[in-house]
Amino acid sequence: MKRRSFLAGAGIAATAATTIAAPAIANSPRTLKMVTTWPKNFPGLGVSAERTAKRINELTNGELEVKVFAAGELVPALEAFDTVSSGAADMYNGAEYYWQGKSVAYNFFTAVPFGMTANEINAWIYWGGGQALWDELASGFNIKPFMSANTGVQMGGWFRKEINTLEDFKGLKIRMPGLGGEVMRRLGAAAVTLPGNEIYQALQAGTIDATEWVGPWNDVAFGFHQVAEYYYWPGFHEPGSALATGFNLEVWNSLTPFQQQAIQTACQAENNYTLAEFNHFNATSLQTLVSEHGVKLRQFTPEIMAGIKEQSDIVLEEAVGTDDITKRVYESFKASLDASREWTRIAEQAFTEARG
Repeated sequence: MKRRSFLAGAGIAATAATTIAAPAIANSPRTLKMVTTWPKNFPGLGVSAERTAKRINELTNGELEVKVFAAGELVPALEAFDTVSSGAADMYNGAEYYWQGKSVAYNFFTAVPFGMTANEINAWIYWGGGQALWDELASGFNIKPFMSANTGVQMGGWFRKEINTLEDFKGLKIRMPGLGGEVMRRLGAAAVTLPGNEIYQALQAGTIDATEWVGPWNDVAFGFHQVAEYYYWPGFHEPGSALATGFNLEVWNSLTPFQQQAIQTACQAENNYTLAEFNHFNATSLQTLVSEHGVKLRQFTPEIMAGIKEQSDIVLEEAVGTDDITKRVYESFKASLDASREWTRIAEQAFTEARG
C-alpha cells in the first residue's frame, strides 16, 4: 500500500497508521494441512497442488497458509480422502475417481470412459448443475469439493506387448483406476489401482504388464519408455480428467466469506492454468518420446475401440443403478454431454478436421 501524502497533521496520521497496522499484527495466519495423492513436486500434478496452496495464500492476503504434504509424507496417497473426511487433515488434492469405493458417482467428477473433454466437464461443473450434485455427494462424507486442475485428454497407456485384437487384453495385468479399469476387467484383463509413485517399479518388475498414467509430459517424468515399448492412443478412459481440491466441511464452514471466495477463485485459476500447461508440455514431450527415445506409437484399431465402447456402455449403465445420487449425477452428466456433443461436433471437431 502506498503512503498517503502528509496533508493531515502528524497526530492524525499517527492515529490512522496505528489503526491500520494493529489488525495485521494481531492476526496471525491460519495454517491448513493439505494431503495429496501425488509424488512430491511431480511435474503438473504435484506442482499444481503446490501452486494451489500458494494461490490461496496470496488471494487471502496471507490469512491462510496451506502446508502441502505429498503422497506418503503424512498419509499414503489413497488415504487422503479419509484423512480429510475425519478432520485429521484440512484439505486434499487428488483425483475423485480414487474414491469410487465410497460412491461410484465420484468417477463422473474425474473422468468416465467415452465421457467429457476438459471443455465439456468445465461446462457441466460450472454451468450445468455438476457442482451442486458434487456438493451433495461430498457433504455426506464431510467434504466440500472444487475442481482445481485438468490434464486434458490422456493417452491409452504403455504396453509391453502389442495390442492387435480384443483378445490381447485377456490375462493382461494393467494399472487403470476408475470405471476404465472395470471396462478392462470386462475384456478379461486384471486391472488394479496403484498410486503414481508405485507404477514404474510394478511395470519394471512385471507385477503389471501395462499402465495408463496421464500423458507424454508426466510419462516422460516417470520414465515408462524405459520399461514398456508400445505407447497407445487414444485414451478412451479419460478424455478430460478433472482433478480436485477437497476441504473438510467443518473447516470450510469455519472460513470467512472472503476466504471462501478467494479459495474458489484460486481453484478456478489453477484449473485453467494447469490445462494450458498440460497441453503445452504434452505436445513437446510427445516429440521427445518419439524422436529421442524411439517410442513406438500405436493407435487402437477401430475394432478394438468399438469393443471397448460396447463394454463401456454396459459399465456405465450398471453404475447408474448403484444408488439414487449416482443415478442423478449420471442423468445430469449425460444431459450436459449430449448438449455439448453436438456443439463440439460442429465447432471444434469440424474445425480441427478442416485444419488437417
